[in-house]
Amino acid sequence: MSLADQQKTFILTAPLPRVMVKLALPAIAAMVLYGLNAFMDTVYIGQLLDETALTGVALAYPLTSILLGLGSWTGTGAANLLSIALGSNDQERQQKLLANSTLLGLILTVLFAVPAYIFATPLIQMMGGAGDILTEGVTYFRITMLAAPLWVYGLSLNLVIRGEGKMKTAAIMMSFGLIVNLILTPIFITQFNMGVEGAAWATNIGMLIYCLAGYWYFQSGRASFEANISSLKYDKDVFQAVLKSGFPGFIITVMGLIQALVVFRAIVQVGDADDLAFFAAANRILLFLMTPLFGLMRALQPIAGINYGAADFVRVKSSFMLFVKTGFYLVVPFWIFLSLFPELSLRMVLPDMRFTAQDFTNLRIYMLVLPILPIIFMALTFFPAIEEEKYGSLLGLARQLVFYLPIMLVLPRFFGVEWVYYASTIIDVIITVWGGLILYQLFRTKLNTSSAEFVSRGPA
Repeated sequence: MSLADQQKTFILTAPLPRVMVKLALPAIAAMVLYGLNAFMDTVYIGQLLDETALTGVALAYPLTSILLGLGSWTGTGAANLLSIALGSNDQERQQKLLANSTLLGLILTVLFAVPAYIFATPLIQMMGGAGDILTEGVTYFRITMLAAPLWVYGLSLNLVIRGEGKMKTAAIMMSFGLIVNLILTPIFITQFNMGVEGAAWATNIGMLIYCLAGYWYFQSGRASFEANISSLKYDKDVFQAVLKSGFPGFIITVMGLIQALVVFRAIVQVGDADDLAFFAAANRILLFLMTPLFGLMRALQPIAGINYGAADFVRVKSSFMLFVKTGFYLVVPFWIFLSLFPELSLRMVLPDMRFTAQDFTNLRIYMLVLPILPIIFMALTFFPAIEEEKYGSLLGLARQLVFYLPIMLVLPRFFGVEWVYYASTIIDVIITVWGGLILYQLFRTKLNTSSAEFVSRGPA
C-alpha cells in the first residue's frame, strides 16, 4: 500500500481521537506560530517604534488580509474538492484541481492588488487613517501589495497539501516562512532603520520562502495525487467548482474587513487615538487566542471531506463533535487567565498606555465569546467539506451586513465606545446559535442519508 493510500485509510478507519491528534497537533502548532508571528509583529512595532506606527499597520492589516482571503478562496476550494475526490476515488478531478486553483488565484490577485496599490491612500483613509497614521498605513500596505502573488499562491498551495491530510508537512512548510519573518522584522526595524517598511518587507520575504517550499513539494512529486504544478490548463467545471467551494472562506475575510472598517470608523467618531490603539491591541490579542481554533479547522476539513466522499456520515458527524469539544478545552484556560489578568497581555502590546478600569472591562467583554467560538469556527470549515458552502456564505454575510453594519453605526454613537465591545460579543452569540441550528438540521437530514443512496447519486 502506498503512503497516499495509507494516509487515506488512516483517516477513514483509525479511531477518530487518534486521527484528530495526528492531524490537529501540527496544524495547531503551525497556526499558533502564525498567530505568534502576527502578534510579535504587533509587539515589535509597538515596542520598537510607537503607537502611530502600530495604529497605521493595524488600519492596513484588514486590507492586507484580503490577500489571505484570496489564498483561502483558491486553496480551500481546491482542498475541499480534493478531500471529497480522494474519498470517492475520483482521479480525474484530482488531476485538474491544482491547475485551476492556481489559475483562479492568479486572476483574483491581479484584480485586487493592482487597484489596491494605486488607491492605497484613499483605502487607508477609509479605514480611519489621517496624518502620520495614514502615512505609516499606506507605506505598509503598498509594500505588501508588491508581493501579493506570493501571499495568495503560498497559502493556496499549503491549503491543498492540508486537503490531502498532510498537516505535518504543511505545518513545516509554513514554519519556514514564519520563522524567517520573525527573525527579520526586528533586524529590519532596528539595524536598518526601516520602520514599518522593514516589517512589511520581512513579511514579504517570509512569503517568498513559503511559496518556494510549496512549489518544491509538488514539483518533486510528493503529493498523494497527480499534480502538475506548472499547468494552468482551464477546465470549466473544475474551475467553477473551486470558485464555489472556496467562496465562503473569502466571504469571511471580506466580511472581516467590513467589520474592521465599521468598528474603526465608529471608534474614530466617538473616541480618540488611544481608543483606536486599544482596539487594535485587543483585536490582535483575540486573534492570537483564536489561533488554535484555526488549526483545528484546517485539520477537520480533510477528515470530514474524505469521510463524506466515502459516505461514512456517522464518522463525519462524530468528527465535528469531537473537534468542537477539543476547541472548547483548548481556549478556555487562556480565556480564564486573560479575564483574570488583562493588563499583562495589554502591556506587551501597549507598554506606555495608561489603562482605566473600563479598558479592562471592555477587554473582558470582547473576549467573553471565546468559549463558544469553536462551534461556529468548526461549522465554517465543516459546511464546505460536506458540499453545503452556501451556509458559510450566508452566516458570513449576515454577520456583517445584517448585524455589524447597522449596530456599529448606531450603538457606539449613542452609548459610547464601550458598545463596540458589547455589541461584538452579542452579535457573535447570535451567529453561533444560528449556525448551531443549521448544523442540527443537516445532521437530521443530509447526514442521515444512507451510504448506498449517497453512492448511487454521487456527491452533490
